[in-house]
This record gives sequence, C-alpha cells and structure tokens, in this order.
Amino acid sequence: MTPRDPSNGSHPRKTAEEAGAEQPPAARPARKKSAAQSGKSAQPAKSARKAALPEQAAQPATRKTEKKTAAKKTAVDKAAKKATAQKAAVEKTAVEKAVTQKATARKAVTRKTAARKALPEQAGSQRTAPRRAAGKAAAGRKPAASREALPARKALPARKAAVSPPLDAGDRQRLLEGTHHDPHTVLGAHPVPGGVAFRVLRPYARAVTVVLDEVRAELHDDGDGFFSGLLPLSREEPVPLYRLRVAYDDAVQETEDPYRFLPALGDFDLHLIGEGRHEQLWRALGAHPMTHQGVSGTRFAVWAPNARGVRVAGGFNFWDGTAFPMRSLGGTGVWELFVPGVGEGELYKFEITRPDGSKTMRADPLARRTEVPPATSSLVHASHYEWGDDAWLARRAERPAHEAPLSVYEVHLPSWRPGLSYRQLAEELPAYVKDLGFTHVELMPVAEHPFGGSWGYQVTGFYAPTARLGTPDDFKYLVDSLHRAGIGVLMDWVPAHFPRDDWALAEFDGRPLYEHEDPLRSAHPDWGTLEFDYGRREVRNFLVANAVYWCEEFHIDGLRVDAVASMLYLDYSREPGRWRPNEHGGRENLDAVAFLQEMNATLYRRVPGVVTIAEESTAWDGVTRATHHKGPSGFGGLGFGLKWNMGWMHDSLQYMSHEPVHRKYHHHEMTFSMVYAYSENYVLPISHDEVVHGKGSLVSKMPGDWWQQRANHRAYLGFMWAHPGKQLLFMGQEFAQGAEWSEARGPDWWLLDPQYGAEADHRGVRDLVRDLNAVYRDTPALWQRDTHPSGFAWVVGDAAEDNVFAFLRFDAEGIPLLAVSNFSPVVRDDYRLGVPDDVPAWHEVLNTDAARYGGSGVTQPHPVKPEPQGWHGRPASIRLTLPPLSTLWLRPA
Repeated sequence: MTPRDPSNGSHPRKTAEEAGAEQPPAARPARKKSAAQSGKSAQPAKSARKAALPEQAAQPATRKTEKKTAAKKTAVDKAAKKATAQKAAVEKTAVEKAVTQKATARKAVTRKTAARKALPEQAGSQRTAPRRAAGKAAAGRKPAASREALPARKALPARKAAVSPPLDAGDRQRLLEGTHHDPHTVLGAHPVPGGVAFRVLRPYARAVTVVLDEVRAELHDDGDGFFSGLLPLSREEPVPLYRLRVAYDDAVQETEDPYRFLPALGDFDLHLIGEGRHEQLWRALGAHPMTHQGVSGTRFAVWAPNARGVRVAGGFNFWDGTAFPMRSLGGTGVWELFVPGVGEGELYKFEITRPDGSKTMRADPLARRTEVPPATSSLVHASHYEWGDDAWLARRAERPAHEAPLSVYEVHLPSWRPGLSYRQLAEELPAYVKDLGFTHVELMPVAEHPFGGSWGYQVTGFYAPTARLGTPDDFKYLVDSLHRAGIGVLMDWVPAHFPRDDWALAEFDGRPLYEHEDPLRSAHPDWGTLEFDYGRREVRNFLVANAVYWCEEFHIDGLRVDAVASMLYLDYSREPGRWRPNEHGGRENLDAVAFLQEMNATLYRRVPGVVTIAEESTAWDGVTRATHHKGPSGFGGLGFGLKWNMGWMHDSLQYMSHEPVHRKYHHHEMTFSMVYAYSENYVLPISHDEVVHGKGSLVSKMPGDWWQQRANHRAYLGFMWAHPGKQLLFMGQEFAQGAEWSEARGPDWWLLDPQYGAEADHRGVRDLVRDLNAVYRDTPALWQRDTHPSGFAWVVGDAAEDNVFAFLRFDAEGIPLLAVSNFSPVVRDDYRLGVPDDVPAWHEVLNTDAARYGGSGVTQPHPVKPEPQGWHGRPASIRLTLPPLSTLWLRPA
C-alpha cells in the first residue's frame, strides 16, 4: 500500500488499470460500484509489485455487478471467490519464496549497526504532569516540533497484512490498564498457524507498518491503539528482524519494536537479586544504556514485587507509558524492558499499578543521575570519567586508619563556597584543605535529596550524587582532584531512614516495601521519616550494594554512617507501648545488627583501604570490634573501623563553656574520657551538629571577652589534637567564625579579608590549625597508638584547683610527646611536672599562646632540661611557665 501522506492523512485513489488488475477473472468485466453506491469508503491503492503481500482471500461483497440477476449474481460470487483463492495461493507461494531468499541474503551480508539504530519513539521532553495530561487530551496528536526528521529512505509500497488471530480480551484489558505481567507474549512478532503475527500498541498512532528490508505490510487498526497483522512467512525460519514505521497525524517515525527483544537481564543477576546477595546491584537494576541484540537503547529494570504492572514513562514517550509495559521476570519481583533508541540524558520514571489498581509515578530507586531538585525525574546515565588517582588508591591500604594520622575537615559542599559546582569546588577545596594540612575531608551527604534544609540527611536518590552541583562525572572529578592533592574523601551515608515523598521509596509499589510493614517499626519518631526494613533481604541488599557503590564507583575512601544508635535500638526515642521487643524479649534491633555486620564485612572485603565510621552515641558493646568476635553481650562486633566519641565531645564542650573560676568543679568532664578511651577506635568530632540550632559556633561557646574566647578556642583545639583519637573539625571553626553555621550562607569568609579590622584574630586561629596538623602528622606519638593503652599516660590529671591537665603520648618505639593545658586565665610560673628521666631535654614544638596565633606570647624559647627531683610519681621533673588559657606540646630535643 502506498504510505499515507502525513501532511493530510489522505489516501491516493487507484488507477483504472490497477483496479482492473486486482479483480478476479470472473468479476473483472463488471463495473465497480462507486463509493456512494456501495456505502463504503474508497479502498486504498494497491501496488502491482510482484513481491507485495496478498490481500485477504475473501473479497468484499461489493464485487457484485449491477446488471446480474440474483441467481447469476450468486454464481458470479462463487466463481470470484474460487478465482481469488487460487490467486492468493499463487501469490503466497511467491511471497514466501521472496522472503526466504531475502533472509538468506541477509545472513550473507553484515547488517550495518548505524543503519539499524533505533530512533526514539518521541524525541521531545516533557517533565510535568500537566503537559502529560495535555498530551492525552489531544486525542493522539503529537507536537510536530518535537519530532526529528527521518533520514532519506527509498520509498517502498506497502500492502495490508492479513488479519491476525484476535487478541484475547483479558490481555487487551490488562495491557490498557497497565497490569500485564508479560506483555512480550502478546506484543511483538509471534509464529502462528499461517505465518507470523505482529501486534503493536501505539495509542496515538494513525497507522503502523511492519518493515522487513524491502517488504512492508501495514497493520490493521484494532482500536485503542492496537495494530496487528499476519504475514505469511515460513514457520521453519525464526521470526525475522523487523522495524516499525509509525505514522502520526504530523510525523512518521521508524523505530525498533521493544517487544522483539529477549530479556537484557541475565539469570545470574536475577538469582543474586533473589538471594539478596548482588553486591553490584546498580549494574543490574536501574537504567543502563547498552547495545542489545545489535541495537542501541536502554535497559530499564526495577524491583516492585507487589505491583500489578509497571510501565516506563519519560521524555521519549511524552510521559505516557501505555505503549511501554515492562515484563515481570520470574518470582524475583523484578520488572524489565529494553527500549531501543533511548540513550543518555533521557528523563524517566516508573508508572506502577498498585495492588488496589491505582497508579503512582516513581523515581528510580537505583537512578544514578537525577534532575535538579525540586524536579524529581531520574535520568539515564553512563559514566565516561577516566580516573587519575591510581597512586592514591595503591597506597591508601598500606596502613589501617586507626594506626594512621587522620584529621578531618568536615564540609557541606553546597555552602562551603555557595554557588560553586563540583568542578569549580575541585579548583579550590583541595588546595585549601592541603594548605591547612588535613588528611581527609568528610562530605556531608551528597546523595540526592529533595529538601536542601535537610543538609542531605533525608535521601531520595541513594545512588545519585545531588544534581545541584553537577553530574556524577563532575563529582568524580572532585574526588579525583582531592586524591591527587593527597587528601582522602569520607562521605556521610544515611541508611537509617528515608523521607515519605510519594514519588520516592515510601510504599514504593503500593505496599510497605523498603520500610517495615509494622508501623511501630517503620515510623522514625524524631524526623517524621521511615526506617528501612533491615530484615528483608532485598532491602538489605539495596543498602549493602549502595555502600559498595560509593566506594567502588566514586573511589570514596570511607563512609561515616549516620544515626547508628537509632538503628540499633527498637525503643530509640519511643515511649513505652510504642515499640515491640525482639524475639528474645530485648530492645536490640537484631535485623539492624545483622545488616551493619554484613555491610562492614562486605565493604572491607571488596575495597582495600576503606574505613567505616559509626556515629553511635550510646555504649553499645563492640561497635569497632570485628564481626566474628563476640563480646560480653553475646553479639559479634559491628565491624566498623572507627566510632565518633560523642561522650568526649559533650563532656569537653560542657567543661569549656564554664567560666574558669568554676571549671575546678567540672574537672572530671575532661578526664572521664580516658576511662573508656580504648574500648573502641575513636574519632573526636566537633561537627556541624555542634554549631547549629542555637548551639552557636565553637568560639562563641567559650566564656570571657573576645581575647579570652579566642584563647579558650585555641587551647581547646590543642588539647583535642593531643588527646587519643582522630580529629574532626567542621568548616568555619578553623578560623573561629563567630556566627552559627547556616546552609544558606556558609562560612563567613569575609572574616579573613585583610580589609576587615579583626582579620588577624581569625587568621591567627587558622594558622594554629595549620600548625597543629603539621606537627600532628610528623609526630607518630600522636596517632600511632591511638587505640592502645600503652600510647598514653597521665602526668597530672587531678589538678582541678589549677585547671591544668598534663599527659604523655608515646609512639611504637616509646618516643614521647608531652601535652600540657592550662585552662585558667593566669600565668603559672615554674609549674613542676614529673617526666621520664631518659629524656635529656624537652623542646616546645607548639604553643597556642604564641603571638602569631593572637596569643600573649608567653613561650618556652629554649630547651627545658629535667631535674633529678622526682614528681608526680616519676623520677625526674621539669619546671614550665604555663601561659594563660593555653596548650603546650613538648618533644625530646
């Protein structure tokens, strides 16, 4: 049949010769009725091409002649039917022979992939629900501006395909309602008696033609967007390769049929998903551009076991998934569809039919790229980044984190330098951190989140870096830049909870899926969010694979796991009667314990040199103990590498907030941490949590006038860097920012402007932080035995009246460092301290009261020699002048 003219949809009439040539012999002398006489519309023109497909064997009743009697009319009809059947048999044999010859020729010639690349079904992009509704209301009319022009192609005639077996009414209804579990058994091409049946669902199409090289057959319009036809192809040959030519009112598009492809997800992947052991889950689920069966496109896969049906919708189909139902793969709950012609950058979501028949549009839980919030669509993504940090990765596993220097600069990327992208940050952040001497940065959560005010702790896109600052490859560039500057990258990771947004994970397929089905277990009492169901293997797999994903795909060096305490306890922040005990009658969340153990064991096994850090605020036994070692509680260790020392942070800040005259009554708050210092591997955190929500900045917590506040601030940092444990300091505190942190404003960099009158005060504190890090990294006594009691010894820990603390740190060879803090505002001359007698002299390597830091300049310029007078239980002693509100570090000269 001659293709319809897309400009007006009209059909060219047949010539008289064509009309006569197609009449059966017995009926040929008779004159056809006009369209008006027969009551039927004019039939489309037929091609005289020999290889064209035959008409149906039975011709319409309109082949009668006006001048015959009723009896003669019946005889003529019978003769016509017989003749037509004979002709159809001859034509069918010819067509089958032609198709067989073409199939043989195809096997001898390699198909050109470029010529066979699928075009997107719709090339435009529609992101909003109102436009989707407008598309439906347009009764099948597609915007012409969104169509891409087809390449020049030889015009070929097409004939009507024969009528295919009828579509089962149940299948038809399920496809239209989006509840079909296996659309590939109905749509596409299928061998049937008499040839191959083709069936296509294109709701807005005017006509659909099947294209097999030089042969074309127009399918019958079955209504509701269904098109079907039967081609008399040999059943001995496999279903041939074909394409679809889809005509709309304003355009014609040639494309591959998604329903001619085998599943693009392997059985092994499905087996691992079913077992909850797919450690690279992101390679199986989500959207993946690929070449499948020689055709370019994207494989979509999503886990939705409770769904009655899933369809993929996006910019490529104008957000109407009717024509793109996905198939359910066995009992895994995974739905899959390969869509030809869809590539990188396409927007998409999954349209899920819930168990109650209602529908919901959901972002992909494993999307690796998203729209910029507040938009919520997922994007098809493939990484093209080439890493340059091989040297860093090779050496990071040389020494475990708890036996290495580790001082961390905590950063909220969107507000560190507001307005900078990942790549712009890569030009500034590594240089700044390297200059200050920090070994690592810790990034507050970078996974996609809808509300910026959550700082990233309410995640909706667990596998996607936030699009606010750039693409995933841009984020890789930032990590790579930090590594090449010699700086490790830690990242906050939030597996404790997720928000209730109705386009994300909450009741994803119509029932509790990622969250626990018990409301008492699912609702997080503090943040209005939902807690994960750690007892479900697929959910546990989703989170374990996510931890691996960030470390393997983005080269993250460690994960700081947020809100671990809320995961470990069933009664966390819950009143009596609002929680249920575990199977043993206890309050421990056994499922969460098993998840954390699996996550840590998997991550340490797969990623050499990685470290996991727990934000755990209770006395849970064995947070940093190996998972196979049981403790007194009977549990194996959780397997973390480090744990935030929340007790030290609260106690020490409480002590520092008091006026010096009152500090003697709180002396124990500074010494108590050493009672449990070696129960875990600790990080000492002065994090973002301590400088927001009315708590004030670190310097503003200090008592006294501005000079005393800065002096206290400096002395505290000196005490912190010398205390057993690793250090973490939030941005802005390195230069004594006075204002509380705001994610909308970020650090007050203007304080470091030379034109600002007090710039020297703030610059002095920053200079101190630089020197603290430099001496720290060069002094193994400050980090080598952080987790062993032999690395620490009190010199004087009970000088409450003096507000003085003094202790020794030792490296693996026993070489000491002496740290002395005077938290009173007076100078203490000739203050005697007991020391080992095998050190000939002590040299001051750091003094927080130095004038260059903004202090009073009371220093020890010369080495201090020990005296043979025993003191503090030691055989020798030294006498020091202790500056006011200061910390001194002395090493053997």
